[in-house]
Amino acid sequence: MQKTRNHLELLSPARNADFGIEAINHGADAVYIGGPAFGARAKAPNTVGDIARLVRHAHRFNAEVFVALNTIFHDNELEAVEKLTHQLYDIGVDALIVQDMGLLALDLPPIQLHASTQTDIRTVEKAVFLDQVGFSQIVLARELDLKTVKQIADATSANLEYFIHGALCVAFSGQCYISHAHTGRSANRGECSQECRLPFTLEDQKGRIIGKDKHFLSMKDNDQSLNLRALIDAGVSSFKIEGRYKDLPYVKNATAHYRQLLDEILHDRPDLAKSSHGQCSYTFTPQPEKTFNRSATDYFANGRQADIGAFDTPKFAGELLGKVTKVGKDFIEVETPTQLHNGDGVCFFDVHKALVGLRINTVDGKKLYPNEMPADIRNNTIVYRNRDHAFMRLLEKDSAQRKIGINMRFFETNDGFGLAVTDEAGTSWTTLTKAEKQVAQTPDSATASLKENLSKLGSTDFVVQNIEIATTQTWFIPASIANALRREAIEGLLAARLEGYVRPPRRSAAKPPAIYPEDTLSYLANVYNQKARQFYAKHGVNIIAKAYEANEELSEVPVMITKHCLRFSHGLCPKEAKGVIGVQGTVTAEPMTLISGNDRFTLKFDCKPCEMHVMGKIRKTVIQMGPPQTVQFFNKRP
Repeated sequence: MQKTRNHLELLSPARNADFGIEAINHGADAVYIGGPAFGARAKAPNTVGDIARLVRHAHRFNAEVFVALNTIFHDNELEAVEKLTHQLYDIGVDALIVQDMGLLALDLPPIQLHASTQTDIRTVEKAVFLDQVGFSQIVLARELDLKTVKQIADATSANLEYFIHGALCVAFSGQCYISHAHTGRSANRGECSQECRLPFTLEDQKGRIIGKDKHFLSMKDNDQSLNLRALIDAGVSSFKIEGRYKDLPYVKNATAHYRQLLDEILHDRPDLAKSSHGQCSYTFTPQPEKTFNRSATDYFANGRQADIGAFDTPKFAGELLGKVTKVGKDFIEVETPTQLHNGDGVCFFDVHKALVGLRINTVDGKKLYPNEMPADIRNNTIVYRNRDHAFMRLLEKDSAQRKIGINMRFFETNDGFGLAVTDEAGTSWTTLTKAEKQVAQTPDSATASLKENLSKLGSTDFVVQNIEIATTQTWFIPASIANALRREAIEGLLAARLEGYVRPPRRSAAKPPAIYPEDTLSYLANVYNQKARQFYAKHGVNIIAKAYEANEELSEVPVMITKHCLRFSHGLCPKEAKGVIGVQGTVTAEPMTLISGNDRFTLKFDCKPCEMHVMGKIRKTVIQMGPPQTVQFFNKRP
């Protein structure tokens, strides 16, 4: 199906094929998954065979599968990348999510391409260029506000994808090199060490401490639940949930939550359409706050907000319960209105401001008996619940059904009977059988029995919406005939749906080739191979620096560029107020410093675009590392 911006797409993460299947069952219109290599989540690889299994399940519901090939490639990897794209196309994958423009210069199959968030799409000009070189869908930077999204939508024709839930990278995606600079593990190569989640000390330009042992680069988690209608009005049609490293309850819960919200919008907006088929029912009420999150923010969707950081901890603290009122030998007493359960997980911040977790063996009123008593919990300690055992039990079981609505028409022929079934998308199948005709002695009972037998769809993908009996009179139809017609018709309909599935086409690039908005590219463009250099040269770029991962950027440079601003979050932004009184005096727009152990990062502030640059230098040990080894992967596990 060729989707337009009127087709709303809920896009869910899949750590593996089983997670992807559950995401589809819980309402996803599409899922994204890593392949055997070259994905930006290196610890979530999948074989081609496993992805094929996911594709077969997704296409039953007209849902799509996107494979993330969104790292940057070394020259010695290009042959393997090209081979993999053909393997993925051959098994029916619908689209590839791409960062490295060198891939566009390879011999690709006619598969649809999506521009990854790693391509750093935060300007209208960049979006227009990617639109013109053949990307069907572009994943906008998480930092964009609704106004900028609308401007991009007005200037482009590609479908726009926007992150609506999950973890937030503090840096503009593709613009963080701290991990590589310190360890050789590149975020652009899927190996981020997440140094942004570490505790830091923040100093002003005179060495005065503004904050100590805080996670100053750790963000709250994204939640755009309240902005979905505004995002649609701005031009977004694909709504993406982050989380290829998250557990299965998170995927189920978040997918079901946004499925219900989008279905409400579809009900109110007849001008919009769903991208896949079927309706979902759940054994639970979605509550995204009960699975992993660092509390919620809508980030920059409605402009800069003061409270977007998760400075206290990068872990999941969960819902606030209340304060400890008594500490016994083997129990703690907590004053809380929340109903707790045996097996719940609770946590608190200890005297060192570290988050300590406990498993509750037994709940007796307000008394909680943990598996192990903590050493430093005391009266008035604030306690949180980070695992609702009863809720998680629901999610650990089969928790959703997805069914495609069908209409049935039972009719007679000259020598027997027939059954025609038509699904909600208009796909039909008709099956016939020869049979002797006997007039029913009890017409009402015969009709009810026939409809009951035709409705027995069990574990199939379908549910009956309406049954029409189109006969000249009421016939007695034995159950064996009705059941056989039903089975054959449903098998035929399923086969017809799969045979009729059409993958989205690849878009052609504009001719003559589009001109890139800049004629010079720094290391920030992440050009790591000759094919990428050829691509940009073809599109008018004259000077092309090598990617940071080439280990040739030896001086101190921005190793992270972020919209998050520590001056702003501490009320010290000079744009907000001149001569702000800060720590022991007036704080001016001079550099600050982030300190973690022996590492010191100078913070520079570019106030015109409202950005913070974290300055750093690549370590000698990383410079000495050679190029990556040629990637090996297999169709099946060896």
